[in-house]
Amino acid sequence: MSSSTAPNERPRISACIITFNEADRIADCLASLDFCDELIVVDSFSTDDTVAIAQAHGAIVHSRPFTGFRNQKDFAVAQARHDWVLCLDADERISTELRSAILAARDGGFAGHAGYRFARLSEYFGKFLRHGNAYPDRVMRLFDRRQGGWRGTREIHEAASVDGAVGTLRGDLIHYPYRSLMQQLAKTQRYAQMMAEHEYARGKRATLAKLVLAPAWRFWRGLLLRGGWRDGWHGLVYAYVRANYVRQKTIMLWMLHNGAAVSDPAKTPR
Repeated sequence: MSSSTAPNERPRISACIITFNEADRIADCLASLDFCDELIVVDSFSTDDTVAIAQAHGAIVHSRPFTGFRNQKDFAVAQARHDWVLCLDADERISTELRSAILAARDGGFAGHAGYRFARLSEYFGKFLRHGNAYPDRVMRLFDRRQGGWRGTREIHEAASVDGAVGTLRGDLIHYPYRSLMQQLAKTQRYAQMMAEHEYARGKRATLAKLVLAPAWRFWRGLLLRGGWRDGWHGLVYAYVRANYVRQKTIMLWMLHNGAAVSDPAKTPR
C-alpha cells in the first residue's frame, strides 16, 4: 500500500501491533498510540477479547496464522496506509516524553532520518529496571518502510533495520513483559529453543567452554559490570533468569549438534 501523505503535508504515522490473547494489555497499548493516524493490529486468532477491544479503540484488525515474530510484524507493516510506521508489541506503551519527541520529529518531517531508536524501560514485578542488561535496551521501532523494515530470516529476537540514518529520541518505551515468574520462565524457554534452532540452521555450534562460561558471563556482566545490583533484588533475579536463558539456549544448541531431541516434534513453540 502507498502512503496518502501529500508532498507538503507532515508525514503521517501508522502504528502496527501483533497480538495473541492480549485482552488485558492491548487497550493500554493502543491508548498510548492515539496520536498516530492509523492503528493496525495483526492478530493470531486470539481466543479472548483482544480483537473486540482493538476494534473498539479504532484499530483495523487483520486475522492471520502466526508464522513467526519477524514475519508477522513484516506483514503488519505491509498493511499500513502510511510509509512511516511505529511498531509496538501489546505489552509496550509510548511514554509521555517519547510521544512528545516523536511528534516533534514528525513535525520536522523526519528530516535526514530513515528511522528512530529509543530506550525501552521494562517493569519487573513492581519495579522498573534502570540498570544492568535491562536498560536502556534501545530499539528501532519508528521507521520509513520505503527504506527498510523487518528484514532477515531470524524469527526470534527480531529487529528492524533501514538503509539510512537512524536518530535517537528522548523518552522511554514502557515495557510490561511478564505477567508472572512462571510466564517469564516458560517464555524464555520457548525463545531459547527458537534461537538455538535458528543458530543451528545457520551453522553455529556450541562448545564446552560456552556451556560453562556463557551463562556466567551474562550474569556477572549484567549484575556487576552494568550495575544491575542497583535495582536491588529485582535486578538480581532478572540477572539470574537472563543467565538461565543463555544456559538453556547453549544446551539446546549442543543437543542439536549431537543429534539429541530437544522437544516433542509434534509440538511447535508459540
